[in-house]
Amino acid sequence: MYPAQRQPPLKTPRVSWRAWVVGGWALCALAAHANAPCSKPLYLTFDTGHMGVASLIAEVLNRQQVKVTFFAANEPTKEGDGSLGEYWAPWWKARGAEGHAFASHTFDHVYWRSDLPRDSWRMRPTTGTRKGQTEAWTSQRYCDQLQLANTRLEQITGVKPLPLFRAPGGKTSPSLLHAAKQCGFMHVGWAEAGFLGDELPSDKYPNALLLERALNHLHAGDILMAHLGIWSRQDPWAPTVLEPLIEGLKAKGFCFATLKEHPQFKAWIR
Repeated sequence: MYPAQRQPPLKTPRVSWRAWVVGGWALCALAAHANAPCSKPLYLTFDTGHMGVASLIAEVLNRQQVKVTFFAANEPTKEGDGSLGEYWAPWWKARGAEGHAFASHTFDHVYWRSDLPRDSWRMRPTTGTRKGQTEAWTSQRYCDQLQLANTRLEQITGVKPLPLFRAPGGKTSPSLLHAAKQCGFMHVGWAEAGFLGDELPSDKYPNALLLERALNHLHAGDILMAHLGIWSRQDPWAPTVLEPLIEGLKAKGFCFATLKEHPQFKAWIR
């Protein structure tokens, strides 16, 4: 046997104190940047629709690490038993696990038509057992619709929805908004530039035009609104426009948050 050869001792590389200090400052700066609040927030929201692009939208949001607020009604869908039915329940549950926020869009997607005397309104559901029927509604009936959507959302996501709502079409009146507040719901509209145009006819408003308009006109604090599928649009807005829109807005220094962080609603939500 040959005698074991002695290896020279390993030398630990010497690091100057300057390197330690610079490295430490760099790590601190990175941590501070990661935790720093964004100075240019945007609030992306989605209303329900036919759900045909819902899975693709979820993929984009995950890839871009963007959290949004979903306003949900039990609308007819291309697949399954309604957007809040059992077929789509796993999709909603997954969005809850990812940290998105939820709020009511009225369970039967109920449109305000006009005010009536004594705190009542002419309303028309677009789905459900009273679909297409214009009727006089009391405040209690409307409040029940708002709560029914939130109850269903919590049941399938395990996440308590926000005490907010968006009226279908954004159509309301001062007396309707007052009645909704009395039962715990504040209305959420959208900024003029935040109307992302997925409801518009694609022959007159192609995706490229809608993308350019949003990138050039949005401002910090704006609420953005799109849908999980629009029946009438021939060239779907989502997900074609969604990812380049998010990337373009990030390049301009914008970030995204749910409505839980919006200054107009934070105190109400608490």
